[in-house]
Amino acid sequence: MIVILGVLLGGLIGALKAKKRGGNTLDMLQYGAVYAILFGVLGLLATILTHRVLT
Repeated sequence: MIVILGVLLGGLIGALKAKKRGGNTLDMLQYGAVYAILFGVLGLLATILTHRVLT
């Protein structure tokens, strides 16, 4: 669940950041994809860490 939230949040943040910098649609897609991957990996690490600590 943390991974899905991270991917969605990362995509949104990346697209908004590209739009703020004056990027076109392809820039927004690229930034969104990169941030989605990054936040997804961080969410995966958080999930693994949480699972290891709590069990």
